[in-house]
Amino acid sequence: MSGTLPEVWISAADGDLIRADAIVILRLDRTGRLTVQLRDEAKVSVTLLEGASGGGHPPADFHRALIRMIAEVADSGSAQLISARQLDGGWRWVSEPL
Repeated sequence: MSGTLPEVWISAADGDLIRADAIVILRLDRTGRLTVQLRDEAKVSVTLLEGASGGGHPPADFHRALIRMIAEVADSGSAQLISARQLDGGWRWVSEPL
């Protein structure tokens, strides 16, 4: 993101932060593992969510929910951090200001 648009960052499974505008592909596999491919020549992939680790699978449209969340917080006017959380037995994306 550039210009006057706020930056949107996403928390990866290992604690790294990924700029949302660097993501070109989202993949959600059958185990619930969510990975993103970054826009670069090396085609680096980063895991955002490990998947089945005793906590159940995220919903089948969880990657689409991330896209919706990015669009929503990009309109907020301030830099935001998005992360996946398991709340009340279900998975959700949550955002917070940086």
